[in-house]
Amino acid sequence: MTVDVARALWDEDWATRAQCSGKDPDALFVRGKAQHEAKAVCKTCPVLAQCLAEALDNRTEFGVWGGMTERERRALLRRRPDVKSWKRLLRSSMEATARRSA
Repeated sequence: MTVDVARALWDEDWATRAQCSGKDPDALFVRGKAQHEAKAVCKTCPVLAQCLAEALDNRTEFGVWGGMTERERRALLRRRPDVKSWKRLLRSSMEATARRSA
């Protein structure tokens, strides 16, 4: 994957490409064991990083976003309070991975 490909993969209009697009949104705003089922939808999502960055940057409190529950996101935010922009961090990580693969 080249850096240009990684940049192209970071779609600002990511929601239209999400694996859950067009599905019942209530299925992603569940509690308990049902969260594992909701997270399973995310496993093959082409815009997982964008979705997660959106939820982290906006401190979204409810639902499964980017393959993480609200509890998992809160824990990550506590572990990494230094991150000002998850979008920038995850995008640059994708680009670095692309450079290493080139």
